[in-house]
Amino acid sequence: MPLHLIAPAALLLPPPRVMNILSIQSHVSYGHVGNSAAVFPLQRLGHEVWPVYTVNFSNHTGYGQWGGSPIPASEVGAIVHAMEQRGALAKVDVVLSGYQGGADIADAILATVARVKALNPRATYTCDPVMGNTKSGCFVNPAIPVLLRERVVPQADLVTPNQFELGYLAGMPVHTLADTLKAVDAVMALGPRAVLVTSVHCPDAAPGTISMLAADATGAWLVTTPHLPFKANGSGDVTAALFTAHYSQHFGQSGSAQRALERTTASMFELLQHTHQSGERELQLVQAQDSYVAPRAHFAAVPIR
Repeated sequence: MPLHLIAPAALLLPPPRVMNILSIQSHVSYGHVGNSAAVFPLQRLGHEVWPVYTVNFSNHTGYGQWGGSPIPASEVGAIVHAMEQRGALAKVDVVLSGYQGGADIADAILATVARVKALNPRATYTCDPVMGNTKSGCFVNPAIPVLLRERVVPQADLVTPNQFELGYLAGMPVHTLADTLKAVDAVMALGPRAVLVTSVHCPDAAPGTISMLAADATGAWLVTTPHLPFKANGSGDVTAALFTAHYSQHFGQSGSAQRALERTTASMFELLQHTHQSGERELQLVQAQDSYVAPRAHFAAVPIR
């Protein structure tokens, strides 16, 4: 059976309800990482997105050289406070956070989440715990992973780590699918109600494939796609944003994680395929925009418990 199929037009989902998403992440002027990766796909899905920046860089740090600087937590807090004075925080449906830049940003994020939830108890918080990956190791301030595990993740409703980050948060090595599920349970025990593992590499996986896993109280699902042999900075940021949008429509309901996983995977595969075929280093975020709204590919998410 092929890994992906073309979805008939009749199966396309109806437009989702419009959500107000407060996204606290990095910004780059050139390329697509952080908010520069997350905002446009969310807008293309029809959501209002209010970006707050944690850094203002010329480009992502993978180039080895960049201009700009981290934004102080005091400035992040001042921006959020001024938004509250406009009545915006009471309208937030989802807070999404990603790359934090400085270790002091955690306090500003947590204060924002607490204020949003006080004003709108139905609001949810997604934490993309950006800290590193298997190939590069940890590439953030050494204090940030500790803050994420001990203070930020416990306040999140949804977390979206890659397999490397999942292992750190769970405090255990993660190699097999069984390890991954145990680590997901350990992270959910910290407080989150749902986990998306954005990259799952297992020794018994079929060659040339890669998987993602989503889990909540209703079950756990695994989806597998062909692995495209290139590095795409910002792909995790887009994945976290898309899954957050799809899952938040029906947060915690039976089957919502499975549907969100399938929809996110289809969109991401098409985005990465488009980028790979272009030969460009940066994500072809604008060129692949129809894939966020109506992806033609379909990958079945298989229940694993």
